[in-house]
Amino acid sequence: MSKLGDLSAAGTAVWLDFVDRKFLQAKGLEKLVEADGLTGVTSNPSIFEKAMGHGDAYDETLADYDREHPDAATIDRYEFLAVGDIIAAADTLRPVYDRLEAKDGYVSLEVSPYISDDTDATIAEAKKLWRAVDRPNLMIKIPGTLAGGPAIASTIASGINVNVTLLFSQDAYARVAEAYAMGLEERVRQGQPIDRIASVASFFVSRIDTTIDKEIDRRVGEGDPESEALKAVRGKAAIANAKLAYRWYQEFTASDRWRALAEKGAQPQRLLWASTGVKDPAYPTTLYVDTLIGPDTVNTMPVATMDAFRDGGTVGETLTTGVDEAERTLAEIERLGLDLGGVTDGLVQAGVASFVKAFDDLLGAIAAKQPVGA
Repeated sequence: MSKLGDLSAAGTAVWLDFVDRKFLQAKGLEKLVEADGLTGVTSNPSIFEKAMGHGDAYDETLADYDREHPDAATIDRYEFLAVGDIIAAADTLRPVYDRLEAKDGYVSLEVSPYISDDTDATIAEAKKLWRAVDRPNLMIKIPGTLAGGPAIASTIASGINVNVTLLFSQDAYARVAEAYAMGLEERVRQGQPIDRIASVASFFVSRIDTTIDKEIDRRVGEGDPESEALKAVRGKAAIANAKLAYRWYQEFTASDRWRALAEKGAQPQRLLWASTGVKDPAYPTTLYVDTLIGPDTVNTMPVATMDAFRDGGTVGETLTTGVDEAERTLAEIERLGLDLGGVTDGLVQAGVASFVKAFDDLLGAIAAKQPVGA
């Protein structure tokens, strides 16, 4: 087992932030499961846009579908392709899911970014995608927007696993963790089992530093009198923010409310570290893996980050160290007027907009692959 396997043994499950038809057909996912102990896969509109919008890997499958469904809408053609990939990934991970008794082995499929602010539409689409894939190791990705909270609770109560995406702030994370608990509590009231319901809360990391660092660089470049203090917190906001979110997770899972659910078999909603590829070449390529290792967490990595960690990552429990320093860092960021709260709020909206743009491009590319006879 590689160093990625050691990472899993330390408590941080390794997931791949990538899915592609050719990769699946070449058994690339199987190889990562066998060699690195990989236990999950995430997808999003940007990933599917890169996979489907370029090249010809999906053309034959799409042509077959079009012959049988000549009047299908573009969105239906996309969902057919996406569901096929997700089913293939889920089936590859099914032995992991069975071996770990539903505690891992999941693949995620996201609801349309067009409905991120519509609770009822999100619930309906989550159920639609759940039925279409028809695999117990599927997670439906729902954005952690204000509308997403009640959708998460309802979807969990329906027995559907949920990956909550686009989380940046501790407050937003606490809100969706409570939504997960509410969904489980509703299932208990209905007399339904909760021991095989799973959820992760995808906390985005590198984008916070990218935004904060840009503002730091601007102010330093303009000769800000706090330049030395600003440079001292450069590249530290995201990790400090994540460590305090994990502390909240520890406190919540120790609460009487959670213990009552755990006694009925509830699985904790693991924090998943997303956006872990380093954007600034000044930082180590494994920065957002090395520093966020701890029990009951997940790190979903793009292929390049996975390769970098396999070659030079460092394994050790780092999430629970330096927490006091993390508090001081965020206090200093606030003192310096870097407005972490405003940054995280803006990143949610920017993330939704980015996924909408990717979805627009994806549907445009699929529409350009004209149905047979069109």
